[in-house]
Parts: sequence; C-alpha cells; structure tokens
Amino acid sequence: MNPTANPLSSTLLFLAIASGLSLPMSAVPDNRVREVELDPHQVVGIPVSSARVTTISFPGPITAMDAAMVSTGAKGDGLFQVAHQAGSSFFSVKTLVPNATTNVNVRWNHQTYILELRDSPEPVLSLILRPPAEPPRGGGGRLQRGVSPAALLGLLDKAKAFPLLQQGSPEALRGVSHREFKEDEAVSDFGEYEVRILEAFRFEAQDTLVFRVRLRNKTAQPIAFRPDGFAVRAGAERYEQSVSDASGSIPANGESDAFFAITGTRFGGRNDLAVKNEFTVFVERIGQPSPTVQRSGFPAKNLEGFAK
Repeated sequence: MNPTANPLSSTLLFLAIASGLSLPMSAVPDNRVREVELDPHQVVGIPVSSARVTTISFPGPITAMDAAMVSTGAKGDGLFQVAHQAGSSFFSVKTLVPNATTNVNVRWNHQTYILELRDSPEPVLSLILRPPAEPPRGGGGRLQRGVSPAALLGLLDKAKAFPLLQQGSPEALRGVSHREFKEDEAVSDFGEYEVRILEAFRFEAQDTLVFRVRLRNKTAQPIAFRPDGFAVRAGAERYEQSVSDASGSIPANGESDAFFAITGTRFGGRNDLAVKNEFTVFVERIGQPSPTVQRSGFPAKNLEGFAK
C-alpha cells in the first residue's frame, strides 16, 4: 500500500467497489462518441471496426446514400456492412475487411455530405452530426461563413470604385468578374415601379455577387421600400441580400440607385453564381403585398412564394 495515499480517497474507492457503483468518468472525455457539425465542403473521417458497431446519426431523415464496396445485406460481400432503414435519420456500419477504406455519400437537406470510413482498432461508436450553425445575420440578410459584415461593406466599396480601380489599381480586382447590363436586358417590372440591373460584380473568394440597380417610380407619389429587403432569383433559387446600401425611397416619378450583395446560400454553402446568369431582382415594398413581376421578354411571375 502506498503510505502517501489519501485515506479518504481510499475509503471512497472501497465504498464504490463494495456497492457495485461505477466511478464518474466525466473528467475523461470519451473519444468513442463524437459530435461534428455538418459541412458539405468537408470530408468527415470515421474510424470503424469489425468487433464494434458504429452508429451515424443525421439531424433528420436521410434522402439517399451512395457508397463503393459496401454491403447492405447479410452476406457481407463488401469492405463494410451498412444497415439503414429507408426514411430513418441514422445508419450503422462495421468493417468486414481489415485495413479497408471507402466513402459513403449521404444526401440530406438538399446537400451531399461525404463520410470516409476506415478500419481502425479504436472505432467511434456513435457519431452525431448536427446541422450547420445558422449563419449570422447583418444588414437584413445572411452572411457566408467567414465573411464579416465589414468585409462585405468593403466589397460594396470596391464595386462603387470599380472604374477607378480598373484604371489605377487593377491588382485590387484580382478574382473579380464584372458584367454591365444593356438598358433593356434585366428589368423587373412591378407595375408602379421597376428594378433594373445596371452592373453585377462577382468576388470569387467571398462567393459574393454585388449588384448595382436602379429603381424607377412610375407614380406621382414616393414609394418606400425596405433598404435591407433585396433578393435575387436565379433559376429556381432565391437568394436574400447579405448587405446593402440603399435609400429606402424612390421619389415621385423619379429614380433611386442602390447597391446590394448576395453571399453564399441560405444553407450556408457556396452559391457559385456567375455574372452571366439571368437574374430577377425583388425588393420588398413597405406596406404592400408581394407584387407580380414582369421581366423584359418573359411572362409574368408572382413572387409571393419568395416573400419573407
């Protein structure tokens, strides 16, 4: 017996053993249980074993799964064996062949997530995949992860100074693509007012598009709109603004210019939108229902489904 041992600690240890209780292990993290935030741009490595079952849990029902050299039956003729019931939000896996490695691509919430399975003597027994954190909001919109509000305001400033930068500091526009729209090329007509895209700028590193638009009031009364209420439709997808610089009012029978940006997607991923796309711009008018938009050369479409 160690003569320096604490008598009280020895007594507690004896009582725990005698009563059949387990000593608390909270001070030692259990690496066999892991929790990871989902990211469609990252591969999650998962150590699994033939002697243990690893259960992988998603935040909701899994839409689809694709894998190479994976067995889903009782015969076990693949590198790994996967058990999954259609419609459930989890599946279990174990190794069938020593030192095996493969990937499982899981479709959830309109995104594909890549899981790399590898045989290991120290498997994870439970992997809990939590949904991506809600991107922080600023200026009435969503921000791409890693792009601060200050950085987005800097992109607006670059777009405003684009002609000067082209002439004097072209290196500042590295990774920036630009498109200037013709007069009747991208006009969204809302009846009493219209929104026309003048220019679009794409900042590749920040996955951000900046638009310079002109709002024209066709009435004899001022029209108020939310300066943080811009959105863009490209194809079937809608993108809310991440930041804007707008007055919030179109003068009677007048015009008002504005800048706004869209960054990433509503799920926190990249949008990868090129400036050559066809865009419909929507701005939320204060005190009015969502109007019907008529794009130049296209049939009328109602934007009710895109309203906040």
